[in-house]
Amino acid sequence: MKTTITLLAALLLASLAVSQAAEVPQPAVTNYPEFSWETVPVYKMFGSPQLLTEEQAQIIAKTSDFICIEKAHGREALGGAELGAKYEISRFKQLNPRTYALFYFNAAIAYPFTTYSQGLRKGSLEDEFKPFIAKDVKTGELILDESRFYRFDVLNPEFRKWWTETVAKGVNETGAAGVFVDQMHGNAWLHPGKQVEVAAAQAEMMRMTKQAIGATKILLLNNGAHIPALFEIGDAFMFEHYSPNLLTEEAIVKDWALLKRISGAGKIAVWRIGIEVEDKPAGKGADRPHLSDAEYQARAERELPFYLAAFLIGAQEHSYFQYGWGWNLDNGSLVDYPELHKPLGQPKGDARQEAKWIFYRKFEHANVRVDLDKREGTIEWTSKVRSYSGKKETTSSLDNGK
Repeated sequence: MKTTITLLAALLLASLAVSQAAEVPQPAVTNYPEFSWETVPVYKMFGSPQLLTEEQAQIIAKTSDFICIEKAHGREALGGAELGAKYEISRFKQLNPRTYALFYFNAAIAYPFTTYSQGLRKGSLEDEFKPFIAKDVKTGELILDESRFYRFDVLNPEFRKWWTETVAKGVNETGAAGVFVDQMHGNAWLHPGKQVEVAAAQAEMMRMTKQAIGATKILLLNNGAHIPALFEIGDAFMFEHYSPNLLTEEAIVKDWALLKRISGAGKIAVWRIGIEVEDKPAGKGADRPHLSDAEYQARAERELPFYLAAFLIGAQEHSYFQYGWGWNLDNGSLVDYPELHKPLGQPKGDARQEAKWIFYRKFEHANVRVDLDKREGTIEWTSKVRSYSGKKETTSSLDNGK
């Protein structure tokens, strides 16, 4: 799921021609999820080789009506990820007709998980797909990544045509409300000296995709909001935070500014926190801790006050919060945090800065303070009613330390 940002300069150069247009708010897609400040707006994204149990589906349905079915969900149960997505989307719409569910497709890695792409498997790559794979510039061999998946060649116009048509087919056949597009970098490092061309081809492919899926379908681009050409094209953007340097004090403040810009353009933002990023090795070859899901859940519960407060300080209309420690079903998607059901209410204005890294914001039913330096968050919930369950409860505070 993580991307690379070493080519940002090239991507920005390729986007200069449309940078002015990107500043003009684009017409909003008419088929957005119904946004509400009643409680924290939550986005869920999950995957499992099997289908959800009834209990699992109920947990997810009651916590969010904006979801994405991940890349290989239901593949072992039904034989293809799009079949798993179709099954689950139908099920969620029965549980909650307001559900907006996205189909997943990767723009850089040739995952063979759908029936459309099963010919991309290592060891049985079908001839029709071979021209779509990036080649080593020295050996001419087809490139496999560290996980032994092929890498797409976005410079091939026939690939772009196939990819666009495949995504549109997936969205239509699954009944999805749109598509989550992962990996926006275009594998540009595999094309030395052609980074600007790669960026332009990537933007063209996204523009073709938006046209193919239709104006009422959501095009959600992962890590693309900072690139003017992609900002113009996309309807929604994820902040993945795949590296610790994307969660520094300065980076979070920049996020808040971009959240405001996205909302001002009538678009959707997903502010995703995966606490596993805190365990990224400090240097090449360094070991990464191996924690159990139970250990990660305990940490997620301890750290929720900080991350939720950081989100709420910068959240705008159509901003959503995603929280967990990975992308699989058991990486937090089934954890039902009580704080996400508490009455929130409309913000009473923008946040105010109390000190260099301390910010405060007032909502109708909550007072939020965050210290980005100490990584502390406090949320004072001022309502005595839990809107989700209807149970009465006393006013409470949610605090944490480092």
